[in-house]
Amino acid sequence: MASDKSIDPTATPISAAQLRQKLLEKEMEKVSQYRREQDAKQKELTKFTDEFLGHHVTEEEIATVRRLVMIAVEAGKLEAMVYSFPSELCTDSGRAINSNDPAWPQTLQGKAKEFFERYQAFGKPQGYKLKAMIINFPGGMPGDVGFFLSWAPETK
Repeated sequence: MASDKSIDPTATPISAAQLRQKLLEKEMEKVSQYRREQDAKQKELTKFTDEFLGHHVTEEEIATVRRLVMIAVEAGKLEAMVYSFPSELCTDSGRAINSNDPAWPQTLQGKAKEFFERYQAFGKPQGYKLKAMIINFPGGMPGDVGFFLSWAPETK
């Protein structure tokens, strides 16, 4: 807001059309900023998607899962979310996971599928359990999938 000292009370006021033009320019700048942010988010998502679908799970990612489990154990927990990814990267956009369909693993792709296969080969035989859940619902639609690894005792 202009300070009282910068306003010349003797000057002719700017026209209503000029004020509307200033407002329009301000709104256009907001739209431009929003578009730049959306473009940046889209580039980031594209990079993540390419990495997710085109590369293998790294040893660093496996080490991160192990660290997350140990942090949870130190906190006295029996479960930890060890991985997350956008539900759009499932073949059905996360519908099977959201509805708790037993065939949800068949909808996995890329690194999620690889993580699940590693769980089947190494985690399950060691007594771990894995569940997948939709962890957020932006705009009412399934957002991200979370993989939760559990080492809780069997309940009967």
